[in-house]
Amino acid sequence: MASPLGGMARGGRALIIGAALTVLWLVMLLIFWLTSGGDGAAGAPGWISVVAALMPLVLIWMAVGLAQAIDRLKAEAEGLRAEMAQAAMRRADPRKASEPVHAAAYQPAPSTTTRQIARPAAPARRTDERAHAAASDPRQTSLGLDAPEPVELAPVTVIRALNFPEGPEDHAAIAALREALRDPEHARLIRSAQDVITLLADRGIYTDDLDAGPADVAAWRRFAEGQRGNAVGTVGAVRDPEMLDVATAAMRGDEVFRDAVHHFLRLFDRSVTVLMPELGDDEIIWMAQTRSALAFMLLARAAGLFGQTE
Repeated sequence: MASPLGGMARGGRALIIGAALTVLWLVMLLIFWLTSGGDGAAGAPGWISVVAALMPLVLIWMAVGLAQAIDRLKAEAEGLRAEMAQAAMRRADPRKASEPVHAAAYQPAPSTTTRQIARPAAPARRTDERAHAAASDPRQTSLGLDAPEPVELAPVTVIRALNFPEGPEDHAAIAALREALRDPEHARLIRSAQDVITLLADRGIYTDDLDAGPADVAAWRRFAEGQRGNAVGTVGAVRDPEMLDVATAAMRGDEVFRDAVHHFLRLFDRSVTVLMPELGDDEIIWMAQTRSALAFMLLARAAGLFGQTE
């Protein structure tokens, strides 16, 4: 990622050069006025002399501002290139996503109060035990490596981030995506969604081509409450037989694809459960039209989350 110090150094050089040229120009003006006897330009009106004295200073600081703006754009471009490179690495191996969990079978619980998300087995428990031992050891000191604090996000920001930007001109979605990536939970979901959308595209399935029809708001709310199977069958509104066959075959024959899908399904399920109580009916309809939700509908139906595939 681009170093902020590099951008500050380039901007600092522009300021130093601007200040040096300003001082040089002021010294030249002083010498001119002293050698001319204080009369200024012979025969020239006073306002012309003032403009002639100030115009170079204006041009100098306009150039400084332009140089700083160019430096900021370069720093943003370097940051975006770094993010794209990281995204390419994740697409190459989705198992190296931000949450190093082996995606076991996706099995949501029957109710919200008893919901259990699949977790790693013994390795995770050993990690927890080590963390507990470190926390209880008085010799341990804080190294400033605590997990990032969660970020409060407006529902509209989350929905825009789940849809991903339409292009470089979709500034609202880009801003929402950057804001959502600041929150650890939403960052994991967005990166996982990006992985499965890319893997689907590699198999000729594009989320923009998925047709889900109008969302069943009541079914989505039941889904968030923990109901599964035929009771929430209309949530899985993507029923294209060819796409379902491709997704099902990929899940059966490709371990990397299957792991990425189960990981994404768990994260989406968990996020929807938390987000749904904050959404009105119109926002649920909007959320169900996002690219992440469309990918969830297809993959959850292929995984049998809504009962038998029709």
